[in-house]
Amino acid sequence: MLENVTRRDVMRTAAAAALAEPAVTGSVAAERTVSESADSEMISAPYGAQVGDVREDRALIWSRADGPARMYVHLSTDDDFSDAKLIRGPAALAATDYTATVDLVGFPSGEEIHYRVVFESLRNPGKRSAPVGGSFRTPPSERRDVRFVWGGDVAGQGWGINPEFGGMKTFEAMLATDPDFFVHSGDAVYADGPLPECVELDDGGVWRNVVTEAKSDVADTPDEFRGNYRYNLLDDHYRRFVSEVPMIPQWDDHEVTNNWYPDEILPADDPHDVRSVNLLAARGQRAFLEYMPIRPREDAADAVYENFPYGPSLEVFRLDMRSYRGPNTENTQTDPGPNTALLGEEQLTWLKESLAASEATWKVIASDMPIGLVVPDGDRYEAVANADDGTPKGRELEIKELLSFMQSAGVRNVVWVTADVHYTAAHHYHPDRAEFSEFDPFWEFVSGPLHAGTFGPNDLDDTFGPEVVFERTPPEGEANLPPSEGLQFFGQVDVDADTEALTVTLKDLHGDALYTEDLAPAGR
Repeated sequence: MLENVTRRDVMRTAAAAALAEPAVTGSVAAERTVSESADSEMISAPYGAQVGDVREDRALIWSRADGPARMYVHLSTDDDFSDAKLIRGPAALAATDYTATVDLVGFPSGEEIHYRVVFESLRNPGKRSAPVGGSFRTPPSERRDVRFVWGGDVAGQGWGINPEFGGMKTFEAMLATDPDFFVHSGDAVYADGPLPECVELDDGGVWRNVVTEAKSDVADTPDEFRGNYRYNLLDDHYRRFVSEVPMIPQWDDHEVTNNWYPDEILPADDPHDVRSVNLLAARGQRAFLEYMPIRPREDAADAVYENFPYGPSLEVFRLDMRSYRGPNTENTQTDPGPNTALLGEEQLTWLKESLAASEATWKVIASDMPIGLVVPDGDRYEAVANADDGTPKGRELEIKELLSFMQSAGVRNVVWVTADVHYTAAHHYHPDRAEFSEFDPFWEFVSGPLHAGTFGPNDLDDTFGPEVVFERTPPEGEANLPPSEGLQFFGQVDVDADTEALTVTLKDLHGDALYTEDLAPAGR
């Protein structure tokens, strides 16, 4: 029973219609335009619903109306909604592009929660949308088997929604694993990546994209950024997945523009009309916060790093490696300072304190970029590594500080998961192979793209002693392979309730296992 869920007015309702799918047909929903006509009576929620940032007894539920409307959420622990509660949510207005998110507190632990969203027109009271919704599981209070999936990179490099291919099929494969939640590792959209209508393939075939106005050019305006998120929600697989699997969203560069950093001014030949990256980033982040089920930190309206306890065995730490970084440079500074920042001092302090305070057996760091892979930005560097195998320099100084702290504080059983480089890999880091050795061995697992071009492999930087244990990349000499080549990847993590062993499985577009690593917790 849902006895304590609160959000302003809460009431029991006997009316409990069955959950309905969004009112769309075919493999791709039609892009809806908002009617501002005063005599328009219809209201709908064509983009479905999402759930995210689930922690302890709390969850966000998101949806979007196609006009000004009041959001209502029905909640139940039964799929027939026999014990349903009705939550009066916020108004969906033009200021937020008619998106609405309700932050609910008081869920019972370890329960299946069914929800449905209905909008009531603000122009025509009494006119309601067809319900959209799904279900999700809340974190357990006691040990039980836990599974989550992760990956990043969606609709990039010219590969969008192709109904002839079947849409974004990796999301269907992830849903089939029945995960408790999903870590979206960033590049959730490619706001700087317009889509052509057709792409000629090497085998003589043609890849045909669904193209909307927002995906016809790079994003400069608030609505163009928003349109990139609406685009992904046109896909049936994606929309169904995010309605059923709670998301922990991250952002990286392509939510704004490639390889961006604060205070950057774009060159005159850049396709953006806006040159100030600070302005682009503010607009991009607003769209991200409006369209993703994400809860900013209470101490800062635009800070999104956070920890997510998921029962006694697991805690996830979401990082933001984009908002607080210094500029992309040669990355060879020997002393820390503004130009070597990646997490930034405040986020790094939070991460160290949160890791040390965690009582979970496993601590999973969700990083939007890898540690040891070299990610160039022209003659500069975009990620942590700097292609110098020597002692830590540049952004490596923050990672050195973090790894050294974890060793001295006795923080054990730490695993990193990431995406960004558009292939899948398992990396093992060990001080015996490293130039800097004051850390405990750890694993980093890379998986993606979920639906974008496939690249790789990237070079390794030996500063922290990484070893490639497994990788799956395109054949040598090939790059930007389309999803139809099958090289789309996601990762799956399972924690066993009895042994607390953690198993990582790297999977492909069809959900087939490519590589598995079984890890036993230290001290057991």
